[in-house]
Amino acid sequence: MASDEHILQEAIRLVGEGVSVTFPVNGRSMLPFIVGGEDSIVLESPRNPRVGDVVLARVEGGRFVVHRIVRAAGDRVTLMGDGNLAGREHCQVKDIMARAAYVVRKNGKRRSFDTFGMRLASSLWYAVLPFRRWLLAIYRRIFL
Repeated sequence: MASDEHILQEAIRLVGEGVSVTFPVNGRSMLPFIVGGEDSIVLESPRNPRVGDVVLARVEGGRFVVHRIVRAAGDRVTLMGDGNLAGREHCQVKDIMARAAYVVRKNGKRRSFDTFGMRLASSLWYAVLPFRRWLLAIYRRIFL
């Protein structure tokens, strides 16, 4: 059986060759936009990453995360999970291995991250960061 690290490296290699890869997501750091253990993401080439994109990146410390770009200044990028209350990660643009183009729900429906509605929703979600703790608590009680 292949290790998680091997599978991740293979997905990164395929994306680097221009292949779209559907990848399962674990964890709760991207709630409410991605539900770990239920949803998958479609990874594509990270051409011209910008604020608001959901990316797969190797962050300081060498671990990989699927988080949203919240700030970009030159070659430095700051990432934050939508479900995080305060934690942020940092990397360089070269450490962004893939961009999540779609979330695939457990029922198989795909939803693009690049629509006006999704970008607006993620911007509003970031704007309510001071209230995120309570909003996530309500979300978890209703949907999880």
